[in-house]
Amino acid sequence: MQLNSSISAVVTGGASGLGEATARLLAEHGVKVAIFDMNEEKGEAVAKSIGGVFCKVNVTSDAEVDAGFEKARASNGQERILINCAGTGNAAKTASRDKQTGAIKHFPLDAFNMIIQINLVGTFRCIAKSAAGMLTLEPLNDDGERGVIVNTASVAAVDGQMGQAAYSASKGGVVGMTLPIARDLMGEGIRVNTILPGIFNTPLMNAAPENVKAALAASVPFPKRLGKPEEYASLAVEMCRNGYFNGEHVRLDGAIRMPPR
Repeated sequence: MQLNSSISAVVTGGASGLGEATARLLAEHGVKVAIFDMNEEKGEAVAKSIGGVFCKVNVTSDAEVDAGFEKARASNGQERILINCAGTGNAAKTASRDKQTGAIKHFPLDAFNMIIQINLVGTFRCIAKSAAGMLTLEPLNDDGERGVIVNTASVAAVDGQMGQAAYSASKGGVVGMTLPIARDLMGEGIRVNTILPGIFNTPLMNAAPENVKAALAASVPFPKRLGKPEEYASLAVEMCRNGYFNGEHVRLDGAIRMPPR
C-alpha cells in the first residue's frame, strides 16, 4: 500500500509509547491519522501535533469503539489502516503461598479476565469493526488490496515469565488469531499481521528504577539496550507498505529470550 494523504489510519493506544510513535510516522508519510486512547489530555496533544483527530475510546466498550470509528471516519474518511497498540498488563502467580502466614491464594479471576478483555477481546473488537468498514471500500490496486491491520502482541506470548499467565494468554491469543483472521479476510484484500515487541522504552518502562532498566537492557543479546518506539513504528509501517506481508507474526526484540523470572 502506498502511504499518502488519500489513506486514513486508526491507531489504538496512540497517545503514548508504541502507538504514538506509529501515529507520528504514519503522519510523516501524509496519512490522515485518528488516535483511539483513554488519555484525553495526551491524545489530544498528539493528535494536534500531527494534524490528526483524537477519539476517547475504551476498547472494552462496544459503544465507545463504535463512536470512535464514527468520529474518525467523519473527519478522515474510512480507514484503510488499523494499528492495534492499546493494551496493559498485570502480574500474579497462578497460585501461591504467603511466606509468612502460609495462607494460599490464587490469581484473582477478575484481574485475569480484565487483561483478556483489554488485550485480546479489545483487539478483536477493533479488528472486526474496522474490517467491516474496509469492506465498503474499492480496491487500491491490481492485487485487490483494500486495507491492512497490524496488531501488537509481545514476546510474552511465547516466553511468558512468572506471574504473566493473564498477559501471556492475552498476547498468545493475538498471535493465534492472526492467521485465521488473515484467511477470513483474504478474499476481501485485507492483510493482517502482528508484531511481538521485546523490552521497549515506553512510558510504562520509564517508571522503573534506572538499575532495573539497565539490567533489562544488558539482558538483550544485541543491541544491548531497550527497544525504541520508533523501531516498532518502522516495522508497523513496513507491514502496511509491503503488499506481500500477510498472516505473519514477527518478534522485534534484539534476539532476547525471556527467562522464567
